[in-house]
Amino acid sequence: MMKAGRLGLALGLLAATSACGLRPIYAGGANGAVAQGLAAVEVSPIEGQEGWLVRNALEDRLGQANVSVTPRYRLDVLLDDELEGLGLLTDDTIGRERRTLRARYQLVDLDSGMIMVDATAGSDAGIDVVSSEYATIAAEQTALENLAQQVADRIVSRLTLALSEPQ
Repeated sequence: MMKAGRLGLALGLLAATSACGLRPIYAGGANGAVAQGLAAVEVSPIEGQEGWLVRNALEDRLGQANVSVTPRYRLDVLLDDELEGLGLLTDDTIGRERRTLRARYQLVDLDSGMIMVDATAGSDAGIDVVSSEYATIAAEQTALENLAQQVADRIVSRLTLALSEPQ
């Protein structure tokens, strides 16, 4: 009797979750609509070293390296990279810095010219300023490289959601 009750409960829960409206984003794998849509995004050139880093990260994540697809969308990105000093030491030198990378981006449908996504993404990192100038510069560069990866991840996540919505 108890097993039949549990089975009935399990079947009821299964039926309820199948009707909840959730659907897998990457259904169909590399041949699915979202993966094909992401591969069809052309990333416009972005100014500066930080632009080069973000553009390369975006192209890696969009899957353009492995697939030759005619672009259906264009991604325009404007970056703002700031490095500010924080935390003064007793000798009036800066002891900590914060690097902030912000992106304003738009996904444009090339056929209609319609802007499908207009959003921002950003991230920041703290950097210790040490007595070695070389070490501080290396830390600033590493922070920029990591921030470019994080911003690209956030942009691709938002594009994935936009391309998974029924048109």
